[in-house]
Amino acid sequence: MHRHEETGRRAARRRIGRAATTLSLLAAVACTSSQTPASVAGAGAGAGGGKPDEVSVATWNMCGVRQWSCEETGSPKEKFQQLRELMGDFGVRVLLLQEVCSEDLKSSALRLGPEWHSLFEPYENVDAEGRRSGVDCTGQGSGSAGYGLLAASPLTDAEVIPTQQPTVGLHRGILCARVPAQGLRVCNAHLSLRESDDAHPEWDFRDDQLSALVAAAAADERTVFGGDFNSPPPTGDRNKSAWIWPPEAYTTYRECDQKGGSRGGRATHQDGTKLDYLFTALARTGCEVAETEASDHHVLVMTVRRPAEASASPEVSTAG
Repeated sequence: MHRHEETGRRAARRRIGRAATTLSLLAAVACTSSQTPASVAGAGAGAGGGKPDEVSVATWNMCGVRQWSCEETGSPKEKFQQLRELMGDFGVRVLLLQEVCSEDLKSSALRLGPEWHSLFEPYENVDAEGRRSGVDCTGQGSGSAGYGLLAASPLTDAEVIPTQQPTVGLHRGILCARVPAQGLRVCNAHLSLRESDDAHPEWDFRDDQLSALVAAAAADERTVFGGDFNSPPPTGDRNKSAWIWPPEAYTTYRECDQKGGSRGGRATHQDGTKLDYLFTALARTGCEVAETEASDHHVLVMTVRRPAEASASPEVSTAG
């Protein structure tokens, strides 16, 4: 952990405090919905123009925690519609989601169809006495606020990666799981904001968190990792956050929007900055930024070549 001066992008919205490195995993197994369109429930690897040997993975901060300045970013129904369009338009089979409500995530898996599964991990607040408390969604959102995974096949071997977190404040985190039907392992990270420690606002945890994320990815060369890093890419002379990035991020791994030696990328936030990322050592075959009115973040979609063993095997059906 390094000490670093904070400028506080989105701090007014996110400084709610948070705390947790080893939280309990809540898995929601999707059930059948008679209202699910066949084009979504039956979407295969080739949906949305994909090929059988490719798979599309997306990351999206849904801005579903309405009290975090998300009141004007759409209802849960509109956010679900965005999820459904991602399956139809881009053939997305795995999603890394941040700022999602637990019951909304569970409901989405149910409505998408019997093959869809989800994992959820809650945010937590830690106060000055070390007491922990969850963050409840308010307004139209329901359940606890947190981050999670949504996939069109079972998720296995789920684990929360231990990371440095604020001593007093809001704890986000890193959640990893395997997606055997796609031949992938995925890690979803929601990093701390600068000045996120109410007791030590000069401390910055993002360097330790990124290092932990890259180390977790190194456990399996088939890993796709990313999420909302609350950080711009390591470019530009005026970027005071470039130091947080481990060198492996853009060398051992390649980012969805990375071209040649560039470490930039298209904006993923409505303020014109790039805050959302997807990295992998697998071959990338496509990268899209999908704008949406259902969040203050755009959706980042990366298509990768499936590992050979996954391409040779049919997708596992879990219906029934």
